[in-house]
Amino acid sequence: MLAATSSVFPLQASAQDAVPRPQTQNESLVGGRNFPVGTLRGKFRVIDGNDVMLDGRPDRLAPGARIRSGQNMLVMSGAITGQNLLVNYTRDAAGMLREVWILTPDEATASRESLNKPFLNIWPFVQNDTVNTQ
Repeated sequence: MLAATSSVFPLQASAQDAVPRPQTQNESLVGGRNFPVGTLRGKFRVIDGNDVMLDGRPDRLAPGARIRSGQNMLVMSGAITGQNLLVNYTRDAAGMLREVWILTPDEATASRESLNKPFLNIWPFVQNDTVNTQ
């Protein structure tokens, strides 16, 4: 009976092989850190508390947002108020800044996408969207 079930249910799960492994967009090639997939780059300045400017536009840090220095240590937003910094960042589901990494000069030399388009995690509904309505 055991031999019959082993031929029906193979020991190795093939579905796990089909799961795509995330590719990291990293600055480690130039001596930097690895950053999560989907991380964007921007010019960042803390105005007051959770209020920040990102690429010249007002934005907000999410509750529990983390800002990391070039040495990967946590930085309180009050400690960098008014400083213009080049950062990599991610957003949460509500569109607020969730993770912010202050870049070292080496990391800043690596190219990375910046936010010149709508948020990537929001469906781009448009008025004349005929592709998705048929």
